[in-house]
Amino acid sequence: MKTIRKVLDGLTASTPVGAGVGGGTGGGCSVYPSGQPGAVLSPRESEIQESLTSEQFQVCKTVRQGFPYQPTALAFDPVQKILAIGTRSGGVRILGRPGVDCHCQHDSGAAVLHLQFLINEGALVTACADETLHLWSLRQKRPAVLHSLRFNKERITCCHLPFQSKWLYVGTERGNTHIVNILSFVLSGYVVMWNKAIELSTKTHPGPVVHLSDTPRDEGKLLIGYESGTIVLWDLRSKRADVRFYYDEAIHSIGWHHEGRQFMCSHSDGSLTVWNLKNPAKPFQVTIPHGKSQRDGRKHESCKPILKVEYRTCKNSEPFIIFSGGLSYDSRRPSLTIMHGKAITVLEMDHPIVDFLTLCETPYPNEFQEPYAVAVLMERDFIVVDLTQSNFPVFENPYSMDIHESPVTCTEYFADCPHEFILVLYALGAKHKKQGYSNKEWPITGGIWNLGTTAYPEIILTGHADGSVKFWDASATSLQMLYKLKTSKVFEKQKLAEGKQPSDMVEDDPFAIQMMSWCPESRIFCVAGVSAYVIIYRFSKHEVVTEIASLEVRLQYEVEDIMTPDPDSVSPFPEPTSQPLSSKSRNLAGSANTVTCEGPLKDSLPCLSVKSRPVRMPPGYQTELVVQLLWMDGEPPQQITSLAVSSAYGLVAFGNCNGLVVVDYIQKTILLSMGTAYLYGPSDPYQRQPRSPRKSKQFPPDNFCMRGLSNFYPDITKRIRTSYQSLTELTESPVSLELDRCKSPTSDHVNGHCTSPTSQSCGSGKRISSADATKANRRGPGRPPFRKAQSAACMEITLPVTTEESRESSFSRSRSSSVSSIDKESKEAITALYFMETFARKNDLAASPCLWVGTSLGMVLIISLNVPPTEDQRQSELVQVSPSGTVLTMKGAVLTFSCLDCMGTLIHPSYEVWRDANSGEDGEKTRKRKLVAFSPSSSQEIGDHQFAVVCSEKQAKVFSLPSQTCLYVHNITETSFLLRADVVTMCNTVLLACFCANGHIMTISLPSLRPLLDINYLPLTDMRIARTFCFTNHGQALYLCSPSEIQRITYSQEMCESLQDMLGDLFSLVETPEAQNRGFLKGLFGGSGQTLDREELFGQATAGIGSRYLAEHIPGQRSVEGVKGAATGIVADLSRVRQALDERGQRLGELEDKTERMMTSAEAFSKHAHELMLKYRDKRWYQF
Repeated sequence: MKTIRKVLDGLTASTPVGAGVGGGTGGGCSVYPSGQPGAVLSPRESEIQESLTSEQFQVCKTVRQGFPYQPTALAFDPVQKILAIGTRSGGVRILGRPGVDCHCQHDSGAAVLHLQFLINEGALVTACADETLHLWSLRQKRPAVLHSLRFNKERITCCHLPFQSKWLYVGTERGNTHIVNILSFVLSGYVVMWNKAIELSTKTHPGPVVHLSDTPRDEGKLLIGYESGTIVLWDLRSKRADVRFYYDEAIHSIGWHHEGRQFMCSHSDGSLTVWNLKNPAKPFQVTIPHGKSQRDGRKHESCKPILKVEYRTCKNSEPFIIFSGGLSYDSRRPSLTIMHGKAITVLEMDHPIVDFLTLCETPYPNEFQEPYAVAVLMERDFIVVDLTQSNFPVFENPYSMDIHESPVTCTEYFADCPHEFILVLYALGAKHKKQGYSNKEWPITGGIWNLGTTAYPEIILTGHADGSVKFWDASATSLQMLYKLKTSKVFEKQKLAEGKQPSDMVEDDPFAIQMMSWCPESRIFCVAGVSAYVIIYRFSKHEVVTEIASLEVRLQYEVEDIMTPDPDSVSPFPEPTSQPLSSKSRNLAGSANTVTCEGPLKDSLPCLSVKSRPVRMPPGYQTELVVQLLWMDGEPPQQITSLAVSSAYGLVAFGNCNGLVVVDYIQKTILLSMGTAYLYGPSDPYQRQPRSPRKSKQFPPDNFCMRGLSNFYPDITKRIRTSYQSLTELTESPVSLELDRCKSPTSDHVNGHCTSPTSQSCGSGKRISSADATKANRRGPGRPPFRKAQSAACMEITLPVTTEESRESSFSRSRSSSVSSIDKESKEAITALYFMETFARKNDLAASPCLWVGTSLGMVLIISLNVPPTEDQRQSELVQVSPSGTVLTMKGAVLTFSCLDCMGTLIHPSYEVWRDANSGEDGEKTRKRKLVAFSPSSSQEIGDHQFAVVCSEKQAKVFSLPSQTCLYVHNITETSFLLRADVVTMCNTVLLACFCANGHIMTISLPSLRPLLDINYLPLTDMRIARTFCFTNHGQALYLCSPSEIQRITYSQEMCESLQDMLGDLFSLVETPEAQNRGFLKGLFGGSGQTLDREELFGQATAGIGSRYLAEHIPGQRSVEGVKGAATGIVADLSRVRQALDERGQRLGELEDKTERMMTSAEAFSKHAHELMLKYRDKRWYQF
């Protein structure tokens, strides 16, 4: 009698599993024996205690790193020395010293147009495109909105907050100027109307307000600049215009001289005008810095608009005039011009300038500014220029702002990496740093950051469209680039020549990285490129000059309805003379699936040409072997869909929609090159039509197998096309195939296009004949005429999704079981590969090296690997590779594998200890391989020894090995599908982490497959997230939230609680510098600034409150103030009292410091006065 044991509470009914392969249909998890007679659970399996509970999981964002995508605004606090960047998506990035990096997001998502710091107050004002002002508190590690003010009838065009003032000036598109109280965020009744600011005789509207500033000499005078060229000096006390200035050209910006007697304007014709307050009739000076003189010598040629100018004075040198734009229309590159005295320096930028700011020593506008740097924000970069050196070098940026240097195509995340390897990569990266940076320290030094207590080595890998791979140190919430590997150096540069070249198939990004596999312990690194190649790298500390070894693989698989056996077909394996194979591998060649064509030479070449000459390889990752797939019968090779490397076995395996390839990179030999159908052997569960060699076909020159990945990041329409198939070729069939082609069990749709990571058309370019169309009609309307599968890179997506309905349906699938819905002509892609030491067959008595293979049809195959036992034999004898005949089934495409021992502990794959093959020391020891194997638990009972974890797009299963009994089944999702699944460890316990296409993040215990977390975290509207989402140990994950930013998250409750200790403080206690003593004479003749009691002018008692119809106050719900307002009782009162005492103590401390300094100064003055008295006490008047 069979015994059924439940391991979950609230369990729903599940159907039993038949034939030992399993296929649960219930929504819950259950444990049950195999369908085989007499099979029962071993005692060891029922004793596994799982310690993880749902309370240990919580999802939250940790840090966002990279360059702020689509920046719009820039601000700087000269006292706190922190910088803020606003973006078009409503984000604000606040940067300080390295480690102080914070991202905050407006709930509305409206673009940030203006930023204003409350200097040295720990607060920031943002003005967004939805006409709303927000006040952010920066005194906590997570900034929060304290107040919001929404304008209902006017659009905000500019803002200005005077230093040490609580009144914010707001200019609008209608030309009016409003005043907002920063403390209460209430609109004042004081308004400067545009019709009162201009003269009554003026018949036209002055345009929007583009500039607001108070004069350095008198805070009671407000300078208002209108877009049309009108400038008004408004007297706030008398509420009238004091002086008006008029100019023919439109105004873009205004900058004051610190003495307040003159100001400079930038105009749309590329001119700069200097105005004197005593002579408003005409400008004091007009210059076109980059204008060319006309032949008559009277007028300069007009130039591009000068979008912004800053006028900064120095005490011991000429003033700095810095502006953006203004070049002649012949110039195409954006530029920043620095005028210092008679010297004019033009700094050409790589990207258009969004905004720039000069960093000055003093926050007071009526003092010498003494600029020391200029921060330049561009559309795709951020730099800081050193103004203290004559050649204006750039500071070395400590932030990771170059993630998007080339578009990111894939990512991998590794925790608990070897710490010594990170140090080695740092040392290598330091040798290749760019030169010419300023020798001074980075000037943005605000905030406080301490290394967290839970820091452990982490590395992030990013693959890029230009073929580069970057290694990033991600330890302790930081991100620093360690090392950059350029895979394109392996290949020859592409040359344009007459006739068709093999490289024609790839246009923009032939070297784009598609997937990566890395073994941190052995330092073996493997990449697969979009041009159907795989490169294996070894790490070495020594430079070598050597030739690059390469192999060419013929891998093709075709299904045809009409079979014509060809006795002359060639074996799928290479010739023994050129590439020796094991005897067992040769026996597998009976079913030929790859044909060598005797046609033109172009049909036997790879997509790219490997360098044939000796190549100098610097220290770091050096090429071990290049494996390339070849064009066959006029068709390009299909892109690679899965990749795995084993340093212990010295093997690398990869597959695509045609089949599987296993390569021995030690002996540089192809061990297996076989179509997927032939891996089954007699165990094939499908009734497939016989295969025959495909006839040669000729294609037009524009049928390429791949397109570049650079178009992955346009602003409005994002497309990936790495496998090209013209849909117009299919319209000749009477049956419409546009939609049917996406109806396979592993298909999904985004705006009418296939987007499943495992269901894309392989793009073979095959036309459907009328006979094929007739057969398609016989299939019925609900069945597709053909199925093809490919990797996540083979996608064509139109985004963004604009409506909620389309978002919900973006990744909807109409799926059924892989077994029930397969077509006879299906191409089965290899979607998952995993090397492990396990039991290949049911009757095996001992574990042996195996390769687990997962396909897009939900099939799991086990490939046996017979690895020579000794080192000498491994170097001379071949690894024997053969399918074991074991077949397991899943629902949906297989995503990942893992293996647990009988105690439920993760069995890590064996690996080779890193050795430097190029080291000259201890030659014999260096050449000998040292392997590390993780054996199962020592206390083994007779029976099953391991658990195999298999996860597909739809479900997860745990099999007991070697009996292959399906112990646990969990149907993860019925309405969606998984994009990523990883077996990771957290709190010293193994679990399965999943990311679903509907935006859910789920964690499942192992081996019982008990659901622990299921949260709707992220609405997936961008395929970029699907391509880059990955999990790692310690409850961490990441994804590319924009083309230039990495968002790191955690799903660990412990990590969320300790996050506050790991983040940096944005606000620190810094004393506000004292204003310079102007002296008696300057004060007597009006040189010092006149103060203004703004409370008396703008306060509620005098001016009243602004109309509620004009602006609406919105209290911050998530802010500290909102919490205070909602809190009641003693706890809230104590909190307020404590905060008040802290603030009072802070002020008393500052007052005590000032008093002490004044006493010291008084004592010094008294001492000098006494000495002076003693010196001249006995002298007569005529002796002086």
